[in-house]
Amino acid sequence: MTKAVAQHQVYPLQHTIDTPYLVGPVHCYTAELHGELVLFDTGPPTEEAERFLQDHIDLKRLKHVIITHCHIDHNGQSLWLEQNSDAAIYLPYRDLLKMRHHDERIEKIYNLFISLGFQDRDLKKMREALNRGVIPPSSQDNYLVAEDDIPMHLGIEVLNCPGHSQSDLVFCGNGWAVTGDTLLRGIFQTPLLDIDFKDGGRFKNYQAYCSTIVKLATLRGKRILPGHRYTIENINSTILFYIKKVLYRARQLLPFFNRDCSIAEIIDQLFTRLSDPFHIYFKVSEIIFLQDFLEQPDKLRVSLEQIGLYASVAEDFAQITEHDRL
Repeated sequence: MTKAVAQHQVYPLQHTIDTPYLVGPVHCYTAELHGELVLFDTGPPTEEAERFLQDHIDLKRLKHVIITHCHIDHNGQSLWLEQNSDAAIYLPYRDLLKMRHHDERIEKIYNLFISLGFQDRDLKKMREALNRGVIPPSSQDNYLVAEDDIPMHLGIEVLNCPGHSQSDLVFCGNGWAVTGDTLLRGIFQTPLLDIDFKDGGRFKNYQAYCSTIVKLATLRGKRILPGHRYTIENINSTILFYIKKVLYRARQLLPFFNRDCSIAEIIDQLFTRLSDPFHIYFKVSEIIFLQDFLEQPDKLRVSLEQIGLYASVAEDFAQITEHDRL
């Protein structure tokens, strides 16, 4: 009688690369999928990252480079890999839109901040910072769309999961998920303020996030391969960590809600020493997210009920909605 041999589960291999940014080291991953070498994310645009890729990745065999989102610490070597390998490079659709409309996007974000009460003289550094955070492709025709063009035989499921930026993608394989910055242990974040070139106007980061947490719940049981820090052992506890932070910070914002107070004034009152342009950008994104939540809390409640987690935060939720009725 032939004995069945248990198959050993194989997960993508983690590669950790230092970055010069506050986020610290970033994780990239390689996997052999149906005999083809795949790299998820690339690291920052530094000489150290180039050397790392040369020393640890067989560039002659590399077939696919798949990017979770186009922040500089995750796709900083995409142009270098385009020039130094024959790999196909796949970017999120919304990131490709941002590249195609880069100057228009920066101008619209700039004008949006003006409308939020910020002074023109204070925004020069922010414009410069946003420009520095973009790695321009040599030709957009050289890039493929991750949501549409990843070959089916690789067996990768693509989930659109805005949780850090509007373009965040999660890539799922057999028992694993590369999550970029959408799921990070112990780090609270909300999708960044941006321009929506797909649907027009401001990107509705709160509405997108309500859909994202439902998708994240489908990752239960998979090994999570995050973009930074440590692996995530429990999806439920991670989602609840995020939601409890949302509720806590929403309570902080309640005194300003429905008052004739600009976002710039709220920033000044809550964060008196905030001066770094990226930190201001993050906090403005968060406050707009929280304002949208306070206007429509039921959207988040419905998502949490759908994934069976609302009971864990129902009391805190009720405190906020009851205050809003006063």
